[in-house]
Amino acid sequence: MDESAEKPVSVTKGAEPAPALRASDADRDRTADILREALAEGRLTAEEHAERIGAVYRARTHAELEPLVRDLPKGRRPAPGGPLPYPYPVPSAATENLVAVFGGAARKGRWRVGPRTNAFALFGEVEIDLSEALFTQREIVINATAVFGGVDIKVPENVSVRSAGTGVFGGFDVRTHEADDPDAPVVLVTGFALFGAVEARARRGRRVRNLLARG
Repeated sequence: MDESAEKPVSVTKGAEPAPALRASDADRDRTADILREALAEGRLTAEEHAERIGAVYRARTHAELEPLVRDLPKGRRPAPGGPLPYPYPVPSAATENLVAVFGGAARKGRWRVGPRTNAFALFGEVEIDLSEALFTQREIVINATAVFGGVDIKVPENVSVRSAGTGVFGGFDVRTHEADDPDAPVVLVTGFALFGAVEARARRGRRVRNLLARG
């Protein structure tokens, strides 16, 4: 009698699929850098850039980010840590959160603006004034959410302003423009307004004099 025939046959169960890896703010910012370079090099049109950059800041996983840059060169992709810095190394501020719930919050005057600022207004008002801000890198992101409230953003007239936001029964009024200087800072406003308003506009006569945050 063949004893091996009596041994039970082991069955290997299929491995559980690995969960999708969540994307961080730094991952989204690095992907946005690739898109920005592609726009500057003429690989993407302004419309294509706006469409993709909006998808970047809606993405929750790496699997959602990868298709957005799959057809673009990544040789100049920055090292992990955030957006491309200005020519000289400068300390980078952390993400800042401004919250106004049945009240107000403001950031203005001479302050060091980091790579990302989150603004949330619920029956309140948030004011962000970059007129005298010290920029720590070329591109910054302001993620604005207004629910029965408002977020008001002011920028110097010599920076580029781009938008990737949406208004739902509300207004997302970002006056986009491209600065004459190709090395000027870029302010990207993302988010949404629900029964509220997000506004961003240039302050005429106010210009960034020192693009490096050293003070």
